Amino acid sequence: MPKKRARIEIIPLIDIMFFLLASFMMVSLSQVHMKGIRVNLPAIVPPTAQPTATPDPRDHLSLFIDADGVVHFDKEVVTDGDVMPRLLALYKGNAKVKVFLSADREALHGEVMKLLDRVRSAGIEKVAYEIKIKHGAPGAPGTPNAAGAPGGAPPPPPPPAPTP
Repeated sequence: MPKKRARIEIIPLIDIMFFLLASFMMVSLSQVHMKGIRVNLPAIVPPTAQPTATPDPRDHLSLFIDADGVVHFDKEVVTDGDVMPRLLALYKGNAKVKVFLSADREALHGEVMKLLDRVRSAGIEKVAYEIKIKHGAPGAPGTPNAAGAPGGAPPPPPPPAPTP
């Protein structure tokens, strides 16, 4: 009577190898630390009460923050306490209102983020940032760009070859 040879089962071996691979991946990913600059991010406080406001039917609004943190609604200075009621009135008058947000170069980032948070908490979803294009900067419209760089004008075509 021939003796049965022992055979190695490969399927359980593959299962164990995948389990070990997944375990090592999880352990190695948990030990990776994000390296970057530590920053103190601005804190925002969500509004607790929604004041009542009369509807404002405009379809867009320009918001501006000057260097001192003063908010301007279409060139009109607004106190800090009047910002939220005015935004709610704007949203109540037109739910699809667009807000164009701009800030002075010297305005604090935290003040801009606080105003953006107020705009969002009023229910306004369409927000655009107004910027000033610095002509001559790489990528600015009308500026020759580096090979293949996005933005700017395409490089001029080469001059035609002289004919003999």
